[in-house]
Amino acid sequence: MKRLCSTDPGFEQRIRQLNRSYDPNPEVVQSVRQIRAEVRQGGDAALVAVSNRYSAVPITREDLELKAKPKPASAAVKAALQAAVRNVEKFYKGQIPRSWSGRNAEGAQVGENYQPLDRVGIYVPGGTAPLLSTAVMTITLARVAGVREIVACTPAPADPALHYAIRFCGATEIYQVGGAQAVAALAYGTQTIRPVQKIFGPGNAYVTEAKRQVFGQVGIDLLPGPSEIAVLADRTANAACVAADLLAQAEHGPGSQIYLVSPDRVLIEEVAAEIERQMAGLGRQQYLRETLNLGCHLIQVKNLAQGVEIIEGIAPEHLSLACKGGASIAKSIRNCGGIFIGEYSPVAAGDYAAGPSHELPTGGAGKAFSGLMIQEFFRRTSIVAYDRKALAKIRRTVETLAGVEGMGAHAASVAVRFAPSVRPSQPASRQRKAAAPRRPVAARKKGRKG
Repeated sequence: MKRLCSTDPGFEQRIRQLNRSYDPNPEVVQSVRQIRAEVRQGGDAALVAVSNRYSAVPITREDLELKAKPKPASAAVKAALQAAVRNVEKFYKGQIPRSWSGRNAEGAQVGENYQPLDRVGIYVPGGTAPLLSTAVMTITLARVAGVREIVACTPAPADPALHYAIRFCGATEIYQVGGAQAVAALAYGTQTIRPVQKIFGPGNAYVTEAKRQVFGQVGIDLLPGPSEIAVLADRTANAACVAADLLAQAEHGPGSQIYLVSPDRVLIEEVAAEIERQMAGLGRQQYLRETLNLGCHLIQVKNLAQGVEIIEGIAPEHLSLACKGGASIAKSIRNCGGIFIGEYSPVAAGDYAAGPSHELPTGGAGKAFSGLMIQEFFRRTSIVAYDRKALAKIRRTVETLAGVEGMGAHAASVAVRFAPSVRPSQPASRQRKAAAPRRPVAARKKGRKG
């Protein structure tokens, strides 16, 4: 654990060093570039070869697609998945974007059309733990959005409970392949895996870098990396609860960052002691110890206001407010992925079941990016429809701006519609009436009664 205090020499400089941004390791960049090229050129054969190069469990081409029905989950797992998915569905159904149409100042029709993507890829980590929660927090959104083809990739062999969760949440295809090679297969396609339009989901450094490298070939959601949590606490905080929240994110392992920010030195020491006490009874000791040694920061500040300022600079994935006035402080926070207010709002509740997706920005990206939204599963198309009268009102504006830019063809494309040689088009109803053949006069008289 690293301790920092606002009265220490060089405190501000050390705090600035905590303000991170995504900066990929050059070795990871090169490795992913090679994997991406191999899969793009070699298809299934390369995908299997790369997977076997890095995995202790070899696979064949026949193992790639998981077509078999999942084994039934226990009653407890089924009930847990149902409860979690129900909350996620309720949270996001009200956020589905709707197409709309209106009139601008000149009377032209303007609007937006929203259509769900046709085919998306979702990476579900399963290497160090079968993350059923990721299936809930990503695949469910795609299904609620109306995506027709939801392609899930997870490392082989797929854990039976994870297999069940992926299907339960709505995946239409499942492939047993992980790492950067899975991202490459989703982006470029192979003989077995057809390419997708957009890739979602968290992963390790290689998965994150692969998503960065294929951006443009496909869309991506975020570049979520190792887990993060910051806890802003005062003397009213429960040290045991604070320690438990910190350990919950620490157990994700390599690269995870945990921060306790408090003006109360006694509380900081109580939390440090609780971390050691609670950790003795937990699993995943290797991951916990690595995070505590490399990524645990106990920061004593002058007051909560200074704590907020420091947290805004870190822009953590998760922020727990274990202090008086937490609800008020939450309204002022700009830079973080998700906020958890009060003693009975553990971050784990958000990770698994509260409703908002747990796929959140990390590594300082919370300063510019938001967590996963259902809008990410839609295409937006703008609509513009002028008639002659409306265009005449805006003609001078367009021609003036185009003239300043030196874009003569743009200006001419408006002016030509008002040239004497161009006849104004008529509404369809008037065109049909004008085109209808007239009956001879004699026939019209013959048809009259009386």
